[in-house]
Amino acid sequence: MKRLNLPNHYINKAIIASCLLILSTSSFSFCGFYVSRADTSLYNEASQVVLAREGNRTAITMASDFKGDITDFAIVIPVPTVPKESQIQVINKSALTHLDNYTAPRLVEYFDNDPCQEHIMYKAMRGLPMMEMADNSSAQRTKSLGVKIEAEYTIGEYDILILSAKKSQGLITWLTENDYKLPKGAKKVVNSYIKQDMKFFVAKVNLEEQSKTGFNYLRPIKVYYENRKFMVPIRLGTLNAKGKQELFIYALSPKGRIETTNYRTVKLPSNIDLPVFVKDDFASFYTKMFAHQVKKENEKGVFLEYAWDMNWCDPCAADPLTDDELKELGVFWLPKKQTKPINPKLMLGMPVPKFMPSPQKKNVYVTRLHLSYDSENFPEDLFFQTTSNRKNFQGRYIVRHAWTPKNNGKTLCKQARNYLENDLPKRLDKEAKNLSNLTGEDISIIREKIKYPAKLPPPQDQDEWWML
Repeated sequence: MKRLNLPNHYINKAIIASCLLILSTSSFSFCGFYVSRADTSLYNEASQVVLAREGNRTAITMASDFKGDITDFAIVIPVPTVPKESQIQVINKSALTHLDNYTAPRLVEYFDNDPCQEHIMYKAMRGLPMMEMADNSSAQRTKSLGVKIEAEYTIGEYDILILSAKKSQGLITWLTENDYKLPKGAKKVVNSYIKQDMKFFVAKVNLEEQSKTGFNYLRPIKVYYENRKFMVPIRLGTLNAKGKQELFIYALSPKGRIETTNYRTVKLPSNIDLPVFVKDDFASFYTKMFAHQVKKENEKGVFLEYAWDMNWCDPCAADPLTDDELKELGVFWLPKKQTKPINPKLMLGMPVPKFMPSPQKKNVYVTRLHLSYDSENFPEDLFFQTTSNRKNFQGRYIVRHAWTPKNNGKTLCKQARNYLENDLPKRLDKEAKNLSNLTGEDISIIREKIKYPAKLPPPQDQDEWWML
């Protein structure tokens, strides 16, 4: 996989999910990205959050591509309630990867037909035992700081604490005394969450349990809760970040599209024709395009990349998710599998079971949001609303391959000559302008990369008036 030429210390350090705060003795997050296709792998260590929401009930799944020493891994997430042990689960990453692929912006590739024949063809491209708290922090000391351990669990490879605190300084002192270094500015942000009566979900890696999983990565954590607040806390994650962070949110709802309420939700430019050379480095185009669109929105936009009914897609970058995968990602409103009687007469007399599964329509609408953010331009957490808008949208970009004559242009029909001399050059120039507008690149440089049709030789035989 081709990477940008980033310094090694940027490549090797770890970034945790953008809505999370790293609490570590040595490692803090930063932002970078590497070149690939138009999914989250475009962005180095991109953070991913899945929100499954119906009414006031939410399942939130958080994933981080942590690549550092797992003994340095710890996260703190503000949560509105104290979840029970059964409300916290560790899930496999495959369902989230599938969802990312299914909703990823894609490139569609078409081929021009021979202007002299009615022939059209096209091809579609899939355009943490709890890491022991230090003994120097006794239960009495914890109480004296106004910190309370509301719950304590070991789930999968994680040891989890749910903490509450009376004052931010007490919580910060407790964490510091337990060998955690906190970023500058943590007190103010932590205090704002305490005033909202929010708790703090703390997870660390249980090394013994991690060794049993057989995975070389940390699996996503899913938490169920019920609260009127529909939000993702991001402010803690900006405190220890060096530069902007990338966050992808996949919101699942039985109703319709999900949008942010305190920031502008913006559709990405879509269904635009681009020069053919974009196909060779679509990932590079997409990162440039997205960065340029972020700049045009004054660094404050939350971008819609995909919105669609999960029952179908057109075109599909991946198959729609199965019911089991959706449930893995927290979709709790799907009906249980039902059965219906089979007519034995239709089975040619062969012995058959009395019941068979009945296909169910998925009542799931998926919204994919993408933001590049920092504390200056996103000073508030993200708040959302579920709408009844079920209009389909996808980030879709198009390249069209030109038709090329096989006879070097010596004998061509009028339609072919007009195509090569007039229509095609105009289209190529429009594609260059589209790319320049999307990415901010110099159009003269773009034109140099485009292969314009060569000048045609004069026709061998002049058409007479009776020749069409």
